[in-house]
Amino acid sequence: MLAIIDSDDTVTQLLYFVHIFSAIAAFGPLFLYPRMQRAGETQAMAALHMKLAFPALVVLWIAGMGMAGTQKLSLGGTWFVTITIVLWLIALLVSWFLIRPSITDTSEQARKMMAAGIGVTHLILVVALYLMIFKPGGYEFNS
Repeated sequence: MLAIIDSDDTVTQLLYFVHIFSAIAAFGPLFLYPRMQRAGETQAMAALHMKLAFPALVVLWIAGMGMAGTQKLSLGGTWFVTITIVLWLIALLVSWFLIRPSITDTSEQARKMMAAGIGVTHLILVVALYLMIFKPGGYEFNS
């Protein structure tokens, strides 16, 4: 049993594991980006993001919605989850529109857009972690 959840349901435990693992895969590379950027590896950084972080964000969504479904969580009644979903969507859009173009575009403008996208993604990580750990507002379940 995973120590972070209080459930005997194997499906829920598996979804939690996949959710946390995909969050690590999605946000872990962010800590490499400043070093890669200083080394001038802008294209490699954007490619890494789109090959690892972006798909992990999609898996994060699937596992998170699976957990909400198995636990019969009321998304409207748990505003911290709703806000985190909005943050997830912003991270996806930032990845696609600010970071992805740097794979092929080596201009200074593309580099600046990617740097801004990475900064926004770091901020999203911090806020989402706070919301998921402290769960302000608590849970509401559907019957």
